[in-house]
Amino acid sequence: MSDATETTETAAEKQPQGVTNRRQPYPQGFLDTISQGWAERPEQRPALREQALFAAARRAAVSAAFPGQRLVVPAGPLKQRSNDTDYPFRVHSAFAHLTGWASDSEPESLLVFEPTDGGHEITLYFRERADRTTAEFYSDATIGEFWIGPRPALPGVAGELGVATAHVDTFESREGDLVVDQDEELTRFVSELRLRKDEYEVAQMRLAVKVTADGFDDIVRELPRVIEHPRGERIVEGVFHQRARSDGNWEGYDTIAASGPHACYLHWTRNDGAVLPGDLILVDAGAEVDSLYTADITRTLPVSGTFTPIQRKIYETVREAADAAFAAAKPGVKFREVHEAAMQVLARRTAEWGLLPVTAEEALDADKGGHHRRYMVHGTSHHLGIDVHDCAQARREMYYDGLLEPGMVFTIEPGLYFQIDDVTVPEEYRGIGVRIEDDILMTEDGPVNLSADIPRTADEVEAWIARLRA
Repeated sequence: MSDATETTETAAEKQPQGVTNRRQPYPQGFLDTISQGWAERPEQRPALREQALFAAARRAAVSAAFPGQRLVVPAGPLKQRSNDTDYPFRVHSAFAHLTGWASDSEPESLLVFEPTDGGHEITLYFRERADRTTAEFYSDATIGEFWIGPRPALPGVAGELGVATAHVDTFESREGDLVVDQDEELTRFVSELRLRKDEYEVAQMRLAVKVTADGFDDIVRELPRVIEHPRGERIVEGVFHQRARSDGNWEGYDTIAASGPHACYLHWTRNDGAVLPGDLILVDAGAEVDSLYTADITRTLPVSGTFTPIQRKIYETVREAADAAFAAAKPGVKFREVHEAAMQVLARRTAEWGLLPVTAEEALDADKGGHHRRYMVHGTSHHLGIDVHDCAQARREMYYDGLLEPGMVFTIEPGLYFQIDDVTVPEEYRGIGVRIEDDILMTEDGPVNLSADIPRTADEVEAWIARLRA
């Protein structure tokens, strides 16, 4: 990686102020000629992006909800990784949702709603590309085009997104501004605005699921190489990363590649373990496409290609719970009833296996029960979209206690996890973790499993592995 200079001089000042081991002066010839010899930049006249009209409708909803108030939606800053290196920039989800500017958006940008008699005048403020006569062009390693490549121009972004643009340096904050993540009411509103997906969002969710499905196929094909490597979990992670980056933008969250007893740790992202024949590997992964919409899918695979009898029994019980949750999901049903349907299956089965100190009915008692939750402590569903846990600032009555409506996208992801040192279960159960997770779209006619083409039953999974490893 090139060593970025930290000088802040202008070409007229000729030399940087101060010289250290990382602040080297520019030679005179460089300063005299760096602003010359560049071709004219063509005027950008891009077409309106597909998502622009949908974003405009979302902005109109925000404007109508906050008449007479000045609203500010920040894109967010770069975040430092170490010393002078930053993490890859990921724009704030509310900003992306309201602008349609996603993986190519600029740090420190602001979407501002200026109140007018008729509603709001809306402007997108961002740092336009620097003229090549300025020192920023060549000396600023964070935003200089010589370092990071071309940056967008104001007219081009205005044309693509259908919104007025201005340089961020012209923005002035005011007392009384309502700012997302600072004002509770505005933050809640823009989160709840994403509960129901529009036509564009649904299409992007389908695309994210497709890329993720291809990534899972890649993992299955690479299982022989995964087994050979002492850190096989890292190979799984890397294989999926290649697909997510080549066909999308990134992963929507850190991939979980949890083999053997690691599958019992719900958010195992170290991914530094071996993947051994005879074990199961739980892979929880989602590709985030360029629009920033992400899938969130889990499959649990027998590393050898076939389930053992106990693995199959546990796996098919989890699938039974997932199918029960899917059957319960209908327009007008409370969101939490999806979870309750899955829990009924898991309580009944774990009681039948003699794992509970009480009956299934007693375990399901809302106040005194919950014994079966030892083996599944997480929820069964969450909303999904531009965030993996989308709409997280929505009110409880709109989310967990809310009603399922057409346009909602959510997960169904029951599991059973028997920790390696859990003496409440027979030894043959210990170290087995299973989760099956699908992405569900609610329609007027009922739920649609967007990820149904990724094998789900134990028989389908075994056939999938045999086919792709042949």
